[in-house]
Amino acid sequence: MEIGRAGSKPSAKGPGEWFSGTVRIDPLFSAPDPARVAGALVTFEPGARTAWHTHPLGQTLIVTTGCGWVQREGGPVEEIRPGDVVWFPPGEKHWHGATASTAMSHIAIQEKLDDKSVDWMEHVSEEQYRDGGVP
Repeated sequence: MEIGRAGSKPSAKGPGEWFSGTVRIDPLFSAPDPARVAGALVTFEPGARTAWHTHPLGQTLIVTTGCGWVQREGGPVEEIRPGDVVWFPPGEKHWHGATASTAMSHIAIQEKLDDKSVDWMEHVSEEQYRDGGVP
């Protein structure tokens, strides 16, 4: 058994190559081999979001606070709130983040395939974000 103590891993700023706006990543766990799963608490300030990306084995998001938006390629922007669980299947191009006016935090869980858990792509443009996020 292993207990990961709260605050034992430092927070990190979400890199500009992968995120727009202010994002904080708090690592939660990374299971040792042969397991492949890892999780982090990701907090997006209003207007912050990921770039478009995919996951080779999919991704689960569990919304913990605030209000956010998610979108898969070709689909509508959808609102997410605390308690919502979002599943992106393997290879599905998508983005997620806060709404324009409200911060949002979620736990992100994904698995590695060949030491890779995500493939980052282009940023979500201001126009895509603004136009897609209007309810």
